[in-house]
Amino acid sequence: MKKFRRILTALLAASMMLALFAGCDSGGEGTGSGDAEKTKFVLGLDDSFPPMGFRDDNNKIVGFDIDLAQAVCDELGMELVLQPINWTSKESELNGGNVDCLWNGLSVDPERQEKMCLSESYMENHMVVVVNKGSDFTKREDLIGKNVGVQQGSTALKAAGDDEFISQSTLHEYDTNVLALADLSTKRIDAVVVDEVVANYMIKEDQDKYVVLDDYLSAEEYAIAFKKGNDELKNKVDDAIDKLIENGKAAEISKKWFGKDVLLKN
Repeated sequence: MKKFRRILTALLAASMMLALFAGCDSGGEGTGSGDAEKTKFVLGLDDSFPPMGFRDDNNKIVGFDIDLAQAVCDELGMELVLQPINWTSKESELNGGNVDCLWNGLSVDPERQEKMCLSESYMENHMVVVVNKGSDFTKREDLIGKNVGVQQGSTALKAAGDDEFISQSTLHEYDTNVLALADLSTKRIDAVVVDEVVANYMIKEDQDKYVVLDDYLSAEEYAIAFKKGNDELKNKVDDAIDKLIENGKAAEISKKWFGKDVLLKN
């Protein structure tokens, strides 16, 4: 009996030691705040949001935000991990620790400022209306009573709902802007409300099909979202972007995707 107790005591002690070592080693992979040993930077994104983050013809995730994030990770000595998510569940993915940040043309608004820890704004944007070329729609007022597409869970949806004219149309929500534009091309809907940078990129090769109205909805800025309270990682990323702006790397990335430097100088 004494021998059995000694064996049981030894097993319990070994289990406690293993648990202790496991706890000490977890810092390298976790997504929690204040993790000094963290080596991976898990970026949550909608992988159909060109030119910020999307899949190319080889199914590789590319884009302006992806290149900028990679440059930030190079500065911080971290490995960039791209994690496509359902954009309507982005808050849950962030708060659940499945991703370290949301970095994919995320617009700043009061609700997000309240629920998330947002970086310094790094880019300007407008919400615009895309219509079929040759249509009778030339201004937002023309869309009263018409069918307008927007992406689910986006600030475009909120902007459309708040607009004095488009709020009087019938809003159709889509998983992606790609699907919304596809329905616009077949005239199932009359217009799409979308981020200006996305609209300009997506229709640049289809100028004979689509038109962006000069009558845009609202101006806004892009930022990176971190879990509330994760100021340590947020500050590191802000500092890295400032350094990339100073050394010209950010401008180089911007010119690759937009033909000009679009970065805000904080």
